[in-house]
Amino acid sequence: MNNKKNTNIGEVQIADDVVAIIAGLAATEVEGVASMAGNITKEIISKLGMKNLSKGVKVVLGEDNVSVDLSLNIAYGYNVPDVSLRVQEKVKTAIENMTGLKVSEVNIHIAGVAVESENL
Repeated sequence: MNNKKNTNIGEVQIADDVVAIIAGLAATEVEGVASMAGNITKEIISKLGMKNLSKGVKVVLGEDNVSVDLSLNIAYGYNVPDVSLRVQEKVKTAIENMTGLKVSEVNIHIAGVAVESENL
């Protein structure tokens, strides 16, 4: 499904995957988010490409709004409600600034806790 907007000189279409990638990238930039659930870690994102950021993200586009569901792995030791709120705010701001769509909701699903292994 594509979101279409008419301008004075033509039509702009925004694919669901574009919104999902924006949401995934914004979420992984928040301190305390280890990774998208079922996704790759931040270190190898650049090697595999941005398309993988859409994993763990569900986007539902309406006429001029969007709702987003994110599945995240939280880093051990971080406060889940605080990290979740920061993710919601960052994802909402990123999508609205980049697409002009109004974000109606950003739902966070914590799928796991990531524990860093120590090198012995």
